[in-house]
Amino acid sequence: MPTMSFASQVQKRRTFAIISHPDAGKTTLTEKLLLYGGALNLAGSVAAKKQQRQATSDWMALERQRGISISSTVLNFEYDGFHINLLDTPGHQDFSEDTYRTLMAADSVIMLLDNAKGVETQTKKLYQVCKKRGIPVVTFINKLDRPGREPLELLDEVEKLFAIRTCAFNWPIGMGDTFKGVYDRREKQLHTFERTSHGKYKAPVSVGDVHDAAVKASMPEYVYDQLVEEIEILDMAGEEFSTDLYLRGEMTPVFFGSAANNFGIELFLSQFLQLAPMPTHRKASVGEVDPAADNFSGFIFKIQANMDPQHRDRIAFMRVCSGQFARDMQVKHPRSGKIIRLSHSHRLFGQDRETINEAYAGDIVGLSSNDQFAIGDTLCVGPVVEFEPIPTFSPECFALLRNPNPSKYKQFQKGIDQLRQEGAIQVMYFQDSGQRNPVLAAVGRLQFEVVQYRLQSEYNVETQIEHLMEYTHARWLVGEPADLDKVEWIVNARKTEDADGRPVALIKGEWAMNYMVEKNPHIRLQDTPY
Repeated sequence: MPTMSFASQVQKRRTFAIISHPDAGKTTLTEKLLLYGGALNLAGSVAAKKQQRQATSDWMALERQRGISISSTVLNFEYDGFHINLLDTPGHQDFSEDTYRTLMAADSVIMLLDNAKGVETQTKKLYQVCKKRGIPVVTFINKLDRPGREPLELLDEVEKLFAIRTCAFNWPIGMGDTFKGVYDRREKQLHTFERTSHGKYKAPVSVGDVHDAAVKASMPEYVYDQLVEEIEILDMAGEEFSTDLYLRGEMTPVFFGSAANNFGIELFLSQFLQLAPMPTHRKASVGEVDPAADNFSGFIFKIQANMDPQHRDRIAFMRVCSGQFARDMQVKHPRSGKIIRLSHSHRLFGQDRETINEAYAGDIVGLSSNDQFAIGDTLCVGPVVEFEPIPTFSPECFALLRNPNPSKYKQFQKGIDQLRQEGAIQVMYFQDSGQRNPVLAAVGRLQFEVVQYRLQSEYNVETQIEHLMEYTHARWLVGEPADLDKVEWIVNARKTEDADGRPVALIKGEWAMNYMVEKNPHIRLQDTPY
C-alpha cells in the first residue's frame, strides 16, 4: 500500500491549463499567477543572466517577436502547500494540435474571457474539447479595468453558449476607471486594491465589510449602490455552488478581475487551488488507473526539439499518472516492447530546466530523448498498461514546401522529420508528381510560418512555401489492399501518401468530398489516420 507521505504528495498536486481567445490576456494572467505564486519577483521578466525582458512562458524567439504564444510550455511552482503544474497552451488563432494534446494532460482548466468581448471563437472550440473530456472549468473574466459588458450579461452568455450553470465566487466593484476591486461572496468581504507601476508588483489590498462607512466613502455613490443591488440579486437568484456539478463539468465557478493590474489575482489563485481537483483516474487498457496506485505509469503528450539551441536536444513531455517517478528508473515501453532507462529527466519552467529526481501523479517531467518516444506513448512499471490514444484532428490548411538549395537536403529532411515527430504538422507527398517536395498539413496556418522559421533558425535551411488554398479536406483511405487499388479518383481530389505510407486524398470542397465518398463505397474515408 502507498505510504501516507506518498498519498499526501498526490493530494497536493494541481495540474491545469489556461484556455482563451487571442488577446484575452492569457500570457499576462500566467505571469501574474507566477508572481503571486512566488515564482517571479517582477512580472514580465525573467531573472536570467542578461535580465532579458520577456514573457516567461514564451520561449521561442518567434513568439517573442510576434508577442504571442505558439507552443505549449510547462511551468512548475509551489504555493500555499500545493505543487502546481501550469500548462501554458497556445492562444493564437492559428493554434495547433499541441493545444488539444496539452489539455489531455490537464486535470482542470481556467477559461479566460475578455470583459468587453465575452465568449469568442477560439474559446468555444477549446471549451468543447474540455466538455468532451469532462474536464472541470473555472472561468476568469479579465480586463475589468477597461469598459466592458455588464457582469450579469456575461454570466448569461456563458450559460447559454455552453449549456452550463455559473456561480459567481466574486463580483466586481465598478468597471473601467471606477474599478476598485472585488467582493468575495464566500467570505462576504470587499477587497479593494491600489494600482502598481504597470502591474509589476503585487497590488496592495484592503479588506473590509460592504456596509463599512469608510468603504462606502471610498467609491462613487452609484458604483456602491450598483454593487449592493447586484449582490442582493445574486444572493436571491444566483446558483448555489455544487462541487459535484463542477467536477462533472456542469457548473463553472466565475471570478472577475484584472490581470494587468493584479486586481483579484491572489484571491483567485487561492480559491482556484481549493476548487481544482487533485490528479484523477485515467482510462487505460486495463480499466481506470488510480493515481495513488503503487506502480508507476505515465504518457507522452508533447515532444519539442531544440528548446535549448545550444544543445539541440529533444524533450518528451510526460504526464505522470500513477506511482512515483524516479530518475534512472527502468520502464516498459509497450509500443516498442522495449525496456527504457529514464536517465535524463527535467523539471521545466518555460525554457529553463533543472534535473528532477522524483515526481508523482499529476507532475509533468521532461525526458531528454532521441527518437524513441512518440506522442501518445505509455511508459509503465509492473503490468503493462496503455492509456487511451491522444486524439488527432483533421488538418484544414495545406502548403507545399520547397528546399531551393540541394546542398542542404540532409538538413532539410532532418528538420522536416523532427517537426513531424513533434506533431505540430503532418507531412504528405503527392503520388502523381516526379518531385518529392513535402506537403505540410496543419490545423492552423501559423504552423507553416513556424516550420519555416524553425528550419531557418535551427537547421540553417531557407525554404519556399506555396499555400495550397484550393484544398479544404484531407481524407485517409482505409480498406483492404485490393480495394485500395481500385479507388476511383475524381477531378477535384489528388492522391498523396502520409509519412507512414498511408494513402490520403486531398480534396477541393465539400461537394467534391461527398462525390469521392459516393464513387468509392468499397473503402472508408476517414478524417484522421486512426
